[in-house]
Amino acid sequence: MQDAGCRVFVPAPCIPYPASFLTAMTTITPPATIRVALVGNPNTGKSTLFTALAGVRQRVGNYPGVTVEKKTGHLRHAGQRFELIDLPGTYSLAPRSPDEMVTVDVLLGRRDNAEPPDVVLSIVDASNLERNLFLVSQVLSLGVPTVVALNMTDLARDRQVEINVDALAQRLGVPVVEIQANRRIGIDSLKQALAQAACRSAPSSRSSGGLAPKHHNPFPDIFQQHARELSQWLNDRQTETLPHFLIERLLLDGDGYLEGELLNGAATEGAAKLRAARESLAAAGCPTPAVEALARYDWVARVLDGVARRPDDHQPTTSDRIDAVLTHKLWGTFVFAATMAVLFSSIFIFAVPLMDVIDGAVGSLAGLVKTAMPEGALRSLAVDGVIGGVGAVVIFLPQILILFLFIALLEDCGYMARAAFLMDRLMAGVGLSGKSFIPLLSSFACAVPGIMATRVIENRRDRLATILIAPLMSCSARLPVYVILIGAFVPAERYLGGVLGLQGLVLFAMYAVGAVVAIGVAWLLKKTLLRGETPPFVLELPSYKMPSLRTVSYRMAERGWAFLARAGTVIFAVTVVIWALAYYPRSQERVAAGIAAERAELAGDAAALADFNDPQNLDHLTASLHQRYSLLGRAGQWIEPAVRPLGWDWRIGCAAIASFPAREVVMGVLGVIYHLGPEVDVGAEVDQSRLQERLRAARWDDTGQPVYNLPVALSIMVFFALCAQCAATLAVIRRETNSWRWPVFTFTYMTTLAYLGALVTYQVGIHVFS
Repeated sequence: MQDAGCRVFVPAPCIPYPASFLTAMTTITPPATIRVALVGNPNTGKSTLFTALAGVRQRVGNYPGVTVEKKTGHLRHAGQRFELIDLPGTYSLAPRSPDEMVTVDVLLGRRDNAEPPDVVLSIVDASNLERNLFLVSQVLSLGVPTVVALNMTDLARDRQVEINVDALAQRLGVPVVEIQANRRIGIDSLKQALAQAACRSAPSSRSSGGLAPKHHNPFPDIFQQHARELSQWLNDRQTETLPHFLIERLLLDGDGYLEGELLNGAATEGAAKLRAARESLAAAGCPTPAVEALARYDWVARVLDGVARRPDDHQPTTSDRIDAVLTHKLWGTFVFAATMAVLFSSIFIFAVPLMDVIDGAVGSLAGLVKTAMPEGALRSLAVDGVIGGVGAVVIFLPQILILFLFIALLEDCGYMARAAFLMDRLMAGVGLSGKSFIPLLSSFACAVPGIMATRVIENRRDRLATILIAPLMSCSARLPVYVILIGAFVPAERYLGGVLGLQGLVLFAMYAVGAVVAIGVAWLLKKTLLRGETPPFVLELPSYKMPSLRTVSYRMAERGWAFLARAGTVIFAVTVVIWALAYYPRSQERVAAGIAAERAELAGDAAALADFNDPQNLDHLTASLHQRYSLLGRAGQWIEPAVRPLGWDWRIGCAAIASFPAREVVMGVLGVIYHLGPEVDVGAEVDQSRLQERLRAARWDDTGQPVYNLPVALSIMVFFALCAQCAATLAVIRRETNSWRWPVFTFTYMTTLAYLGALVTYQVGIHVFS
């Protein structure tokens, strides 16, 4: 900048390290637990480093009131205990929303009533220092003891980037440690640097409410003068003393978020004062917020002058040559489709043996308990409620683990960013970005990990829109419903010489209907509730590297445990509730009367009566009558007027109600209703051919006409394709959004869509096929 009133600070000449560091620091006794906050740009290896430091000693949650993930871990080194806080990856400490404010609040000690971290660990990509040091400059302005981890030094050497690490530490005034997080190189040295940094404090910064020493503040004098005046004016009017860093951010805030966050009761007068200060800065040649980029990048250039050198002519790297194929419109799309086909197929192919083992184990356990306990409510609760509920959750664990294994491998090697780049144009058509594609693809296996995978989407509106449409993807739990009904009521006709089959086309249509509706819902959400411009898709393509098996294993185990702990408990609890509704009340008199009525109707048919009196058939009929007279059965009969326009009777309504907590229970409920077995076991397989026969034979109670036909089957499938019948999914939406508002909204809009879709399907179908 040329204006004399807006000079950018030039760093002081180098003083031999560590003297420059020690003269500004005072040795203190380290705290019992050293709190270390990890900060870094995306794709700098921050999560890999966190895993290398914390190992399995980590916990994942959400910060109160926001959707940002809170990941903490612990480690011990040389007798010292460390608490690690993995903050979201960010390019800048410029908050524009409550989610983005989390990182700043944690670093300043303004969240959860906690003190600021004792040390900030700033992870930078050694091959891209110019961009990474922008964030480092902001971190240093906080005045918190800092250690810089120079990661990916091997990639920097491959690109012929030369860095004088000692000189860089002298310029920054903080320790700089070379590491390779994926190979755990330099980790011990980094731990030692963190312990030493915690033994030192910066009095000048602590006493100034967060204002760092001068050589860490690159802003011109006129900007600093306005910041001091604004700080004094605000602190005279508020009980809370705002850190100087936040005052600077308020002055730079171009989106108005911080004005509402920090001005409180002085909003009107404060807005006027801010406007006057910004006009004064603009007149002096320091317009906000551009002055920050100019000042900090000028500071970065001066810090790196003579410290880092790279070749004058750019030589194509291995990553460049690979990207020439993988980001190509034609070949890249072909490779992407093949990769996704392998990923998608693997979820089913490789998971089946493990799922069979789990299913067999659950069935054997249920058999043992059934044998050991006398018949009654307690045995039914243990077998159908507890074991069945646990089985319904655990049986999907192999799919979850395989899905996250592939995702972790693709992310760690650098390919996932290329996939998002390829799909951005398609997703942008409905107001989303390429980062929404992988979570939606994951939701075809299960919406729970798909929703959890939306954490890679930085834009809050895009992330929320993706979460709200993810349950519309037909997950694996819907497949049994499709298979049973298509096999029973869709003709097995084939076309094009047998290449295409009608049943296969209908199955594809069921998967397609959810995706098509999701596109429409996403477009509508982005035009109404989540209105906003589609954000430009700016994505850094990280260099390719060999995945770290340790990191991949930790991520896979972390997500698997999260699925069991957060989603499994909900399914378990709801399954027990459904068991109770299907079991009580037990009216032996009404059941006996029902059996007597059925026997009387068959009095003139000796063969049918003999079959009726078979003990196994009597057991099935008894269970079915108990179901009819239970609270769940009564609910089905109560809603029959509402579902009759869909072509459904009370039995289908009963099965639909039972399946709202988890779609997996619908086959078991239909099995009981149609006399296939006494247990509503969501983990057991129901004999498909017998169930299909019973469905074809089902009759309306009042007319005696068949209940099921092709329009009814299509109506049921469309309902299941669009309805939010999964308590685990709703629970994960609640967790990811930190509000019950969005799961309630999701349940409401999906149920409404499902009802209308089923209604239209049946009403059109009876006219077309009549």
